[in-house]
Amino acid sequence: MCRNIRTLFNFSPPATDYEVTAAAVQFVRKLSGFNTPSKANEEVFQQAVEEVAAAAQKLLDNLVTNAQPRNREVEQERARARSLKRFGSPNSLSLIDEDEE
Repeated sequence: MCRNIRTLFNFSPPATDYEVTAAAVQFVRKLSGFNTPSKANEEVFQQAVEEVAAAAQKLLDNLVTNAQPRNREVEQERARARSLKRFGSPNSLSLIDEDEE
């Protein structure tokens, strides 16, 4: 699955139209293999994005859960902590780059 597609369900505030569309664009890019479609494929690409976004929004609107909505800021902080644990501090990466030059 695409790393850039994020979980959109059960957040407070709910996912915006922009977030749903961004996820749809990433999904269609992955399926098509195009980051930016050619002029010949632009219309069908956009239509696919719109259809995927509509299906995703319908899914989000109809999912149910008993869990409390998650807080976006808390989830972002958890993601940063996981990233630091996995990749180390950003400062250590810059030191490696300087040593290679």
